[in-house]
Amino acid sequence: YQRRAREAVVSTQSTGELRQLLKKCASTSMCSKLIAYNKDFFSDMVVDAVMCLDTYLPLNMIGIKKVTGGSVTDSKLVKGVAFKKTFSYAGFEMQPKTYNQPKVLSLNIELELKAERDNAECRIDNVEEYQKIVDAEWNILYDKLDLMVASGAKIILSKLPIGDVATQYFADRDIFCAGRVTQEDLNRTVKACGGTILTTVNDIREADMGQCDLFEEVQIGNDRYNLFTGCPKAKTCTLILRGGAEQFIDETERSLHDAIMIVRRALKNDSIVAGGGAIEMELSKELRNYAKTIHGKEQLLITAYAKALEIIPRQLCDNAGFDATTILNKLRQKHAQGAKWMGMDITSEDIADNFEACVWEPSIVKKNALTAACEACCTILSIDETVKNPNSNYKAPNAMPGM
Repeated sequence: YQRRAREAVVSTQSTGELRQLLKKCASTSMCSKLIAYNKDFFSDMVVDAVMCLDTYLPLNMIGIKKVTGGSVTDSKLVKGVAFKKTFSYAGFEMQPKTYNQPKVLSLNIELELKAERDNAECRIDNVEEYQKIVDAEWNILYDKLDLMVASGAKIILSKLPIGDVATQYFADRDIFCAGRVTQEDLNRTVKACGGTILTTVNDIREADMGQCDLFEEVQIGNDRYNLFTGCPKAKTCTLILRGGAEQFIDETERSLHDAIMIVRRALKNDSIVAGGGAIEMELSKELRNYAKTIHGKEQLLITAYAKALEIIPRQLCDNAGFDATTILNKLRQKHAQGAKWMGMDITSEDIADNFEACVWEPSIVKKNALTAACEACCTILSIDETVKNPNSNYKAPNAMPGM
């Protein structure tokens, strides 16, 4: 069956044909979703998002952000990193909101004065010594801020809070800062812009900082988002989804995730087959013809495998409420005449050329499904004995009198 499966695929080589293939695969996965009426809009977005990635197509480099409000067609693709503006103190509005080719410094340190967590005791004799302790705490903070300014960074991100003193200090020097950045967004920014997440500022090197072509803060709906575009170190993108209700946006996210996985799979393996039971019926026909050339018990095995493949179109007919016997008889006739892409058509309650109807699936998915089914069957057949748990309501015989 593997040799027959390799023959019944279509491979694309041209870039233009490949993009159309990916778009149609994404549209097919959205046909049964809530966003089916906007599948052309989202299929372009999904294909552009996957094409933004590098050769390995890492899924974690595609960020999805949800903004309630607006129309679903207000959703957009940002070819870079985007995350929601974090909590900020007074002085934040004085900071610039647009930078060209800025240096990005990512930190995991706290830039504000807080009470010590550990129990500490300091004995002093006069007020001057107390003032020295207070001044020392402020000097430690200002020394950190001076080192970050001296590094030349224009964008400073931190996983931990950045206090009001540090916010105003950076604003006076035309530096943008953001604290309480989530770990996922900070990691994606580092992978995209370069550099590393520092836990100290005592030795900031040029290699520790990242860079992007453009940074800007924009208003999207009722929220403000920080956008990093033109990231040189890695190819990444962010999908910003809009919608009137939170439940609808969540369903849109799940639908786009399915479409992204299909497009990634199709891009890694650029061969497709027609769905709707077409490839199963074609393989069943080929196996039946191949079984006639074999003598012995293997012929029975191959024939049974061919019959099992017809379960897929039969189940599709049952799910749609059609007469499975009539549909399967038509499919057998068409496939015997050489129409290998004929499959079930739910809209017309008949059969149709599903390749022309763009009902496609990556061939690797079908191969993996057949392989998994064979392995599961072989595992079951290899079991020669089972152990059955005795009935739980079993009653022991009555005890002897006097016991």
